[in-house]
Formats: sequence, structure tokens, C-alpha cells
Amino acid sequence: MMTSVDTELIRVLADPLRLQIVTLLARETLCTTHLVEETGAKQTNLSNHLRVLREAGVVETEPCGRFTYYRLRPDVIAQLAGQFTELAENARNAADNKRACP
Repeated sequence: MMTSVDTELIRVLADPLRLQIVTLLARETLCTTHLVEETGAKQTNLSNHLRVLREAGVVETEPCGRFTYYRLRPDVIAQLAGQFTELAENARNAADNKRACP
């Protein structure tokens, strides 16, 4: 049976800056300072986006002295990818299904 696609997670990842952050974190674990340098975003704006990603379970934190490192949770991304894969497979299987108009 088809599980629904996680619309809340899609909303979280739909923001261009958050998607950029996720893309960067897919390559390596970074602290806020690194993310400011890479994105050009203001630190306060970046921190707000990181909070949203953390609350959605997309990233996790690791304190390191006075810095906080952020790491992507690949299982969350893989789960979303699986939902889209299932959706695509259902669409392939239903390509010839056409409901008759009344």
C-alpha cells in the first residue's frame, strides 16, 4: 500500500537556503561558521534555518568546544527518496488506468 509522501519534510526542504545547507552537509559535517562562508547567509538567518532542519529531524548537532557542528541524517533523506520512488512506481503501474467520465 502506498504511504503518503512526507509533506512537512518537503516543505522544510523546499526553501532554497535549507536545500543548499542539506546539499553541503551531504558532503561533510560543518559548523555554522563554515555554513556562513559557503552560503553567504547572515549567521542569524542561517541559525534559524538550521533550527528548522534540526526540529524536522533532517540534521543533528555535535557540540565541539564553542562551536556546534551539523551533520545530515541520511536515513531521513533516504526515507523521503523511498517515498518518491514508490510514488513513481505507482505512476508507472497506473499509466494505463483511466477512470471513465460519468
